[in-house]
Amino acid sequence: MLGTIVNALAIIGGCLAGLIVKGRLTEKISSTIMNGLALCVLYIGISGALKGKDTLEIIICIALGALIGEIIDLDKRLNDLGDMIENKINGNKKNKEKEKISISEGFVTSSLLFCVGAMAVVGSLESGLQGNHTTLFAKSILDGVSAIIFTSSLGIGVMLSSVAILIYQGSITLLAGCLSTVLTDSVISNMSAVGSLLIVGLAFNMLGVTKIKVANLLPAIFIPIIYTLF
Repeated sequence: MLGTIVNALAIIGGCLAGLIVKGRLTEKISSTIMNGLALCVLYIGISGALKGKDTLEIIICIALGALIGEIIDLDKRLNDLGDMIENKINGNKKNKEKEKISISEGFVTSSLLFCVGAMAVVGSLESGLQGNHTTLFAKSILDGVSAIIFTSSLGIGVMLSSVAILIYQGSITLLAGCLSTVLTDSVISNMSAVGSLLIVGLAFNMLGVTKIKVANLLPAIFIPIIYTLF
């Protein structure tokens, strides 16, 4: 769990730095930074997706994951959670008119970016199976820098993604030992490829090209484990 804890703390630190920078950036600058970051996210997603070893399996995983995600409607649940927190922080209607804090957007967007990538999956598995936190430490640096930029544009909601990281990566780390017999190199590779495809979708959303419900595709990341059993 050490790697995951360091990752969460790096995000919090990046968010605090981002809040300091936030008031000094104009809307135009923030928008340009977000577009640039979206292009970087797109590059990361495409690079990871191309490392998949079984295209047919990845297609099946995405399809089944989408079906499960739509039934559960993870996207709505995440947005509802963000909206609930946003309403509590913003307070009454008068305060909302004075300062609109987009908790929901910052929480959902940053949580998806930090959680669905190849480094999150592979790093958590390495941490749980081998006690090797190197990948998660590297991811912590990247996430900390990204958190600064995201927070300067999307606000304090990004900080809440640290909780999502603890739950998501922590769960994978703790369960890795129990699933060690089925977590072959091929399974891990396809899990990473599926996660990278979701990052591509997130990048398109950030650029305003699409409105893909990326959260509803999250179950697809874990379908390769079930697929291998059959």
